[in-house]
Amino acid sequence: MEINLKENERIDDLEFKNLKIIQDKSGFCFGVDSVLISDFAKGIKKDAMVIDLGTGTGIIPTLLCGKTSLKKIIGVELQEDVAKMAKKSIKLNKLEDKFEIINENILNITKIYQKQIFDVVITNPPYKKKNSGIINEEEKKIVSRHEITASLEDFIKVAKDLLKDNGEFYMVHRPERLVDIFSIMREYKIEPKILRMVYSNKEKEPKLVLIKGKKNAKPFLKVEKNLYIYNEKGEYTKELLKIYNKI
Repeated sequence: MEINLKENERIDDLEFKNLKIIQDKSGFCFGVDSVLISDFAKGIKKDAMVIDLGTGTGIIPTLLCGKTSLKKIIGVELQEDVAKMAKKSIKLNKLEDKFEIINENILNITKIYQKQIFDVVITNPPYKKKNSGIINEEEKKIVSRHEITASLEDFIKVAKDLLKDNGEFYMVHRPERLVDIFSIMREYKIEPKILRMVYSNKEKEPKLVLIKGKKNAKPFLKVEKNLYIYNEKGEYTKELLKIYNKI
């Protein structure tokens, strides 16, 4: 298949069901967080309607198309050039019947879709508050890492509006924002149901947190066993190798 790449674009093989992703070498490339949240959400039910808020190059929807039997997934991405890359990846992977990109701010998405029509909302939002941390001069990286165009509360509020009753919400974020996350989820009637901490290794503090919530559910939080990326030898753990389909 003929895909026209820009000079700064490359095709990366995801080494899973022959799926590939187009990325900008000078922009924000996906990391382990996107892979982990897509694996965390692989229990999405058959024929589910799913939406990914802030999809970037579409890595999470692409992986979910391979890991689940979802009916349709919408990726919402504000940056036009990034959205165009994601559309090329959809074509490259022949996923046109399952995966669609909407080039829009998540704050406007309820003007496009009716409320309460999605079974699942998934998101890997910017981790840093606006005007916090080191600001990267590359605009694409600023938008991807900092809450410039939408806040944590915006992502959760939009998720609440889009989800059906008892719909599922999946998020990957940083542990230091956990109190904010749970507080805002409760405010918008998305009850935290599963929590899993991700560590680089057993000697480090947690670096990521995986969260599953359910809209209008009763309170009960299950804390799953920790996920470690590296073992004591500095090699990927067996669990991570399984997630990356290496074993």
